[in-house]
Amino acid sequence: MSTRIDHRFAALAGAGRCGLVTFLMAGDPDPETSFAIIEALPQAGADVIEIGMPFTDPMADGPAIQAAGLRALHAGQTMVKTLDLVRRFRRSDDTTPIVLMGYYNPIYIYGVERFLADAVAAGVDGLIVVDLPPEEDTELCHTRLPVAVGFGVKDAASAAIIARGAEGVVVGSALVEKVRSSLDAAGKATPDTVACVVRLVAELAAGVRSGRQQAAE
Repeated sequence: MSTRIDHRFAALAGAGRCGLVTFLMAGDPDPETSFAIIEALPQAGADVIEIGMPFTDPMADGPAIQAAGLRALHAGQTMVKTLDLVRRFRRSDDTTPIVLMGYYNPIYIYGVERFLADAVAAGVDGLIVVDLPPEEDTELCHTRLPVAVGFGVKDAASAAIIARGAEGVVVGSALVEKVRSSLDAAGKATPDTVACVVRLVAELAAGVRSGRQQAAE
């Protein structure tokens, strides 16, 4: 059975372009601001959306994403609220693929079967569970996906370079850092929080598209 991810990457391949995969932490800096940002991503140019599931011990994440997870947890984000965020997003967008990214412990505590059923019902298309060894992933999935490359992509120029040789460019730390830098002294969202993240996504999307064009030339 084909998924939104299959459809999106097939459409990208048909258009001869690379996709932009954006990562943001659910509930960062607060649930409503987080939803407003994520809701605006497709219009800004995101082709696939990764949403982080906050966890108290994010051992595989860098400082920026660790801090984003802690901000979200302090703002009261839970697994239930993360799935509700996806469900709410699906009310107005039924085509953009959504992938949840995080750690196995919160899924285990929630209940694996319950989580999978609720995630599918909410409109989740895929999972990245960074601390689950491949040989132990049979209860979550098996799958064949296009190659998406990230790490260190922070602006249009670096996105363009990666786009020359990959099906997708992943940007995470730069976006969550943009959220952090927009907050006020008390760590709360400001009137510019949503807009500044959306602007960066639009710049990155333009870079991804120009990179594939340069490769074709």
